[in-house]
Amino acid sequence: MKKVMVMGVGAQGSTVAKRLQEEPNVEEIICADYDLKAAQHLEKTLSKAKAVQVNAKNVADIVKAAEGCELIVNGLAPDFNMNVMDAALEVKACYQDLASGPVSDLGFIEAVERQLGRDQQFKDAGLAALTNTGSAPGVANILTREACDKFDTVDTITIAVYDGIWSKKFIPFWWSPETAFADMAAEPVVFENSKFKRVPPFNNPEMMDFVGLGERLMYDHEHEEPVTMGLLADKYLKGVKNVYFRYGGPGCDLAKYFYDMGLLSDKPIDIDGQQVVPMRMISKLTPPAPKYEDEIKAVIEEGMYMEEGAFLVRVEGKKDGASLRIDSYAGGPGLQEAFEKAGITHESYFTGQAAFLFTKMFVNDKMALNGVFPPEAFTKEMRAYYLKEAAKLDITVDEIIEKRLY
Repeated sequence: MKKVMVMGVGAQGSTVAKRLQEEPNVEEIICADYDLKAAQHLEKTLSKAKAVQVNAKNVADIVKAAEGCELIVNGLAPDFNMNVMDAALEVKACYQDLASGPVSDLGFIEAVERQLGRDQQFKDAGLAALTNTGSAPGVANILTREACDKFDTVDTITIAVYDGIWSKKFIPFWWSPETAFADMAAEPVVFENSKFKRVPPFNNPEMMDFVGLGERLMYDHEHEEPVTMGLLADKYLKGVKNVYFRYGGPGCDLAKYFYDMGLLSDKPIDIDGQQVVPMRMISKLTPPAPKYEDEIKAVIEEGMYMEEGAFLVRVEGKKDGASLRIDSYAGGPGLQEAFEKAGITHESYFTGQAAFLFTKMFVNDKMALNGVFPPEAFTKEMRAYYLKEAAKLDITVDEIIEKRLY
């Protein structure tokens, strides 16, 4: 029987904790958060849960809470990753997080390299440290590797996520608006011609054609996949030369307008003698994403106009001398279906359930690797297990293969 600590029980962490409640191999779930009230809410509703207040800035505090745990699931912001990793090593626990960056003290590439730099320490301890678990990154990485294994050489990987929901209540983002605006104002990293480079925010606007949806406007977006896949191109991804992450949707369009107006700047401006930081003002004025069940229900009951989305992993390269393209579309429940199934949003369902499936692999002894690694490092057997379990949660994958025969 295993003891697991979920560090940070927000939208995704709480989803992982709730699903762990159903796992026979889990004896106790330590729900740790600086916000004790959030942790106590889970303790009241889950029989295996125990709430503890933890200051993640203090490694000793994490170690104390995690004593006896075999796995720490880190649902905190990436700024805390190294503290939680160090705590995991100290208590001899495996480690899982949902994202590698951005962080406040390093560039995106350096943040990923710093995590991978702990590889030998985890190997020496016989422990696994799995980074970047969720939908994207996470499911996207597994689908990428699954496709790459069918090529002789890979030229380009494009991960494209489109998210569109229109409701009577104004909800531009279904996660933290502050995080959303910060991500969109950042200069994305792309891996191009086997080199990393920074590009401007909202770079390379392009209409992409999605099966069943049609053409939608997409932009380069800051994300982990170009970084981890670029660093591991030769090891796992058939020497891929180019990796892009593309994002689009009404929230993205809104952020683009704000960016063009200078409203995503973190530099103060003078307004009638008052110093105002535009980014803070916009983040403050943007309605937060519904978090609790009654809030989500209220949005749905007030009225939905339309919801649509696409999650595409496109891999292009060569097989037996011919050009090959594989499009993998991942699908999951929309907002209304996710709420009916689990009382959560589509965002929490896809990302949180996907993250849980990685946790499930740990608690059921299916994590067959040691060291520090993202999901693209998974073996064929590990990927097969993950995708089979995902289908049980209505997270499915459709693959389209196009091969030029001459």
